[in-house]
Amino acid sequence: MEQKSLTREEYKKELESEKQPKQKEKIRIRLIPIWLRIIMIALLIVISIASGLVVGYSVFGDGKALDVFKKDTWVHIIDLVKKES
Repeated sequence: MEQKSLTREEYKKELESEKQPKQKEKIRIRLIPIWLRIIMIALLIVISIASGLVVGYSVFGDGKALDVFKKDTWVHIIDLVKKES
């Protein structure tokens, strides 16, 4: 008869699995609910877009940082895009 050769770790795992009955699964309580995670991600996206606009308009475009949130700035940008095409 051939015997299956096991390492010590494998043998110990087999013995433990035979001795212990299956434990009941614990109910996981989330620290941050899923709906709050979605809101947080949406806020992070809005913040990153706003900060990107400010950096792009003020640093690369040599404009004032808060002018990017004015309607006149966007009307001017849209007029420039429409005239080129």
